[in-house]
Amino acid sequence: MRRTIILLAGLLGAAGAAHADSRFFCSTDDNSARFTIESGFQDEAGHRLNHFRGALIVKNNSVPEAFRKRVFDSSKLTNRWSHDGELRLEIFDDGSEDADQSLSLVILAEGRGKNFSGSYGLMVSGDGKPFTASGKVSCGSK
Repeated sequence: MRRTIILLAGLLGAAGAAHADSRFFCSTDDNSARFTIESGFQDEAGHRLNHFRGALIVKNNSVPEAFRKRVFDSSKLTNRWSHDGELRLEIFDDGSEDADQSLSLVILAEGRGKNFSGSYGLMVSGDGKPFTASGKVSCGSK
């Protein structure tokens, strides 16, 4: 019996601590844009990105058609930061169809707990005068 307990204690100690990953989502729906962004970071040192996707609809008709509806994956996420309740994301999309046009979406949010808020900045440039928008964003964590 004592050998079994010692063996079990040794196996449990060798298993190590489990690490839960942090998942965040942010969204907005205002007069300029509607988007949802999901991202995930490992809780281990370095907080590596392990998940990213999103979708954006720009509600202004002056924006080139190619940028009115976009879907994003991790290749469009150019900068990211998640630390101590702070979340920062920068998404850059050159459209790949026309190198003279681009879209930049920056999300800054801060807070503790399951729900927090922040702001976003959006710029679509290329076809004439750049379109810019900014507003509030609601975020949460799982």
